[in-house]
Amino acid sequence: MFLRRLLRALPLFLLAVFSLRGLPQDKAATPVRDADAVCSQCHRTIFETYLKTPMANASGLAGERLTPGSFRHAPSGVIYTVSNQAHPTLDYTLPTAPPIKIKERLYYFLGSGHLGLTYLYSKNGYLLESPIAYYANLKGYAMKPGFQRSRELPAALTLNPSCLRCHMSSVNKQVEGTDNLYRGLPFEYVGITCESCHGDSREHVASSGRTAVVNPVTLSPAKRDSICSVCHLEGDTSVERRDRSVLDFRPGADLTDFMSYFVYAGENTTQRAVSEIEQFQSSRCRIASGPGMSCMTCHNPHASPTAEERTNFYRAKCLTCHAQDKYVAEHYVATRDCTSCHMPKTGAQNIPHVAWTDHRIRQHPGQPDLETVPARTPELIPILASTSKSRDLALAYYNLVVVKGLTTERSRAWQMLSVAEKSDPEDPAVLRALGIIAQLNQDDAHAKTYYQDVLKKDPENLTAATNLGTLLARAGDLQAAADSWQRAFRQNADIPALGQNLAKAQCMLGSKEAAEDTLRTVLVYSPGMGEVRHTLTALEDGSRSCPAPEAKENR
Repeated sequence: MFLRRLLRALPLFLLAVFSLRGLPQDKAATPVRDADAVCSQCHRTIFETYLKTPMANASGLAGERLTPGSFRHAPSGVIYTVSNQAHPTLDYTLPTAPPIKIKERLYYFLGSGHLGLTYLYSKNGYLLESPIAYYANLKGYAMKPGFQRSRELPAALTLNPSCLRCHMSSVNKQVEGTDNLYRGLPFEYVGITCESCHGDSREHVASSGRTAVVNPVTLSPAKRDSICSVCHLEGDTSVERRDRSVLDFRPGADLTDFMSYFVYAGENTTQRAVSEIEQFQSSRCRIASGPGMSCMTCHNPHASPTAEERTNFYRAKCLTCHAQDKYVAEHYVATRDCTSCHMPKTGAQNIPHVAWTDHRIRQHPGQPDLETVPARTPELIPILASTSKSRDLALAYYNLVVVKGLTTERSRAWQMLSVAEKSDPEDPAVLRALGIIAQLNQDDAHAKTYYQDVLKKDPENLTAATNLGTLLARAGDLQAAADSWQRAFRQNADIPALGQNLAKAQCMLGSKEAAEDTLRTVLVYSPGMGEVRHTLTALEDGSRSCPAPEAKENR
């Protein structure tokens, strides 16, 4: 009976689950002002204006942008307190009897502050994100999106490199077999450095400027736009190219060599926060101007206009093309702010408390959406289509099934992935996706084979190891399941569901002490998980027992 309850309770890992650990106490990432100080020797004005831009301030050391405050989350009763005494700290007070108090040292902030800030802390090499954020328009703290109704302190919130790469510079790859465990610093610099857009500057500095750095203006349109797109193009889903990582992208390269991006045909592109590139490409201005028009046509990456300068700054940008148009010259002379009508702020559904600028540059204010979301079967189309491959499109549809929960696309994803497998039977990403789809189809036999094939090619693959453990447990091979989960948990101790599965299996195998140790480890990273805490207490006080190995064997 207990085994049946265990197997029903096993969560299914459908994603490359998340993880991390703590920072060396004597070392932290370098701020932009220090990293780029050498550039200031020859580019003083640019250096000084750039330090005031949102890019330079996309992240930083926590103590430099800390707003003390307290917030009580009503649904969970948890009290969150941010303070800066000996060092920046986030305190949790859990509504237990007696109350449990937890302190976490904050190392970094993330966000320019225009909309809000979140803070990062670290445990044993795992980099974690606070479950609350400071919102500028609220002038205070609130829960992160998705946690507003949480009934307890959220489990460990991890940041994988795909989140870090647009707020930090020189982001390092995680330990193989983990989503976000680092041996050293997760990233070398906080904020976006000069080299993020201009490439390696060592020879430029050593030669006193005689060796040029990358100048985006001189690049081909695709390579020029790649520098902005790597952070400002999101799409409905994206896929890393075979054997490529977006972390390897450097200025001067073509982003499509690393990533494929897809959107729903006809989707309203104001519904996602990071959609400026898509919107801009569909604008009448860009279509009429062609590839000669880029983000830099309107934006100076080295400086941001002040609030007082913004209206005239952007109006001047518009008039570079429209000054000869008599209608424009006489058009709303009393209202000089072109963007207030033609690029209004629009709500981004996936980020509360924010507004976003509509980069479609509409000709008529209040113009109804020309785009409509397909009513039934969405079709994915590639952005930067010339280099998109069928393998990437297959994985994009897989993402719709697993990430977006679009079950209607399961059959199409399976068919396309099967074709991709025939073309390249050694592709771990395709094999893993097929395993997950097979598991969703309750075809455990094929799923097991796919996961085993993945692990032959990628022995540290976290998703394959965790899901294979689930299948082994369901087949009654609990020891093999525990072994698979144990290997994964050693480097992914911050994944609570993985630890819970392992602890249940250990208890079933009669290893009470091992189960208790596993649950204690889970609580190190996710101290608010009431179910884990209650199970551990029950094991420790004897009100719950683990069957002896002999009893298990005779069952």
